Amino acid sequence: MTNNDNSKGALIDSLNALLADTFALYIKTKNFHWHVKGPQFRDLHLLFDEQAAQIFALTDLVAERVRKNGGTTLTSPAAITAKTQIKAQDDTALDAMSMVRELLADNETYVARLREVKDAAGEAGDNATDGIVDDWTDQAEQRAWFLREILA
Repeated sequence: MTNNDNSKGALIDSLNALLADTFALYIKTKNFHWHVKGPQFRDLHLLFDEQAAQIFALTDLVAERVRKNGGTTLTSPAAITAKTQIKAQDDTALDAMSMVRELLADNETYVARLREVKDAAGEAGDNATDGIVDDWTDQAEQRAWFLREILA
């Protein structure tokens, strides 16, 4: 395998890891949308739904970057679980501010993963991925900012 093949393989792997994180973050955000309660219910219910929709919209875009680079995408929930850094949260009785704190941390983790993808795209000479990741990073940073401000 040439160095270019290695860098392309690393990019595909990092994109699939990002895809796993995207799915996991979507599911967690949607879960919190469904289960949030308390005085800020309406605001958080709507915010979590907006954020979940934004995250879900990225799944196809990330998967298409994998395919455009000659790779295959994740194919199952087990594949997602194996690659994600986003920790599952099955506690439906979690209080609203704990949900906000978790999603803030998860979005910060997501930004770090995006930076890994950007580095891998640069190494592989994939200008399209390198450029589009900037938009995805801006979206994740905005989600984190909104969540951080709720905790202020």
